[in-house]
Amino acid sequence: MLSHLCAAIPVLYILWITMAQVTGQEDREKTTALKDLLSRIDLDELMKKDEPPFTFPKTLEEFEYAFNEYGQLRHTNTGEPFVFNAREDLHRWNQKRYEALGEIITQYVYELLEKKCNMTKAILPVDATGDEPTSFIYLTPDALSNPSKLLVLIQGSGVVRAGQWARRLIINQDLDSGTQIPFITRAMEENYGVMVLNPNENYLEVEKPAKSSPLSSPVELSDEPAEKRERKDDKESKKKREFYEKYRNPQKETETERIPIRENGSSEEHVLYVWDHFVSKAAAKNVFIMAHSYGGLSFVELMIQREMQVKNRVCAVALTDSAHNIWLQETSKGTQDWMQQHCCNWVSSPEPLDTPLDPMLPDCPRVSAGTERHELTSWMSFNSIFRFFMLALPVGCGPAAGTGHSSRD
Repeated sequence: MLSHLCAAIPVLYILWITMAQVTGQEDREKTTALKDLLSRIDLDELMKKDEPPFTFPKTLEEFEYAFNEYGQLRHTNTGEPFVFNAREDLHRWNQKRYEALGEIITQYVYELLEKKCNMTKAILPVDATGDEPTSFIYLTPDALSNPSKLLVLIQGSGVVRAGQWARRLIINQDLDSGTQIPFITRAMEENYGVMVLNPNENYLEVEKPAKSSPLSSPVELSDEPAEKRERKDDKESKKKREFYEKYRNPQKETETERIPIRENGSSEEHVLYVWDHFVSKAAAKNVFIMAHSYGGLSFVELMIQREMQVKNRVCAVALTDSAHNIWLQETSKGTQDWMQQHCCNWVSSPEPLDTPLDPMLPDCPRVSAGTERHELTSWMSFNSIFRFFMLALPVGCGPAAGTGHSSRD
């Protein structure tokens, strides 16, 4: 009995190994098939299959939102703040909806600049022809003629346009914190001319023409007979159609191309262009600059390009969480010394407002903006910035007697 059992063991072992190999081969084939299937599925596209169309309202009223008396965006029916996730599990659609609202907000802020602040557009380039892309800045009526003071406002990078510090704040907090309106109003009360730059309006975006399908060559170099190739192509096409028909073909976004605006193709180019064609020609003896985030980097580039002009005209520069770097931007020792004397950077920090902070680089003093939120640094530093400007004025150039101040004082 034992001998029979011993004789059977090798056979059972061989059978077990064989079964394991077969099972392993099946598993490998299944795994390979699954990988092949997943490789043909674009998960991003699959998630889009139930998206509603990208058609959104064109006005705040159609969106059923409005700004209340406190400058807060609220739903006209419910009174609730803006809700980003209007539809669950449709992030791309929600983002597109948010961007559509953002475009309406941009136009709304332009209207405020024109109606509330009495500003007008100046087209860039100044010698633009009728068919080339253009940008613009905003000027108060006395921006070029004010003999005493001129304030130049430069926002950061991204989607924000003239008159905005942060779209997120405009939509989720209020107009005061997210726009430059309070700064413009205060400056006008204190007899500044004001220029509002538009450093992110760098190109015209146009729709690409539809691509025509390439014509197949009537003669193909192949050893296969033509009929066999056609049957093979039809079979492959049918398999692809059957596979992709399981998933709704997602809506495609319009393909566009960008045509740069001459001499304004970047924030740095824009700031330099506005300096050469507007600021340098303004009558004001005392120029003040306020720059947020990437706007600070653009200002430093301006100093590199026009160092002596800036030193001769600019009294003070207020930076808020500036993105500049004097080493990477290769500034001169003279520029660094001037920045030490004439600039101040209010940075995001948990420390109380105006608390001096350790310098990161030997460029300009850093103080706390009284907030850890990058986008809030400009608004939180509002009063401190105007005090900084007032102290930088030569004697006898301060605000006129009886000039009003913002309610934030």
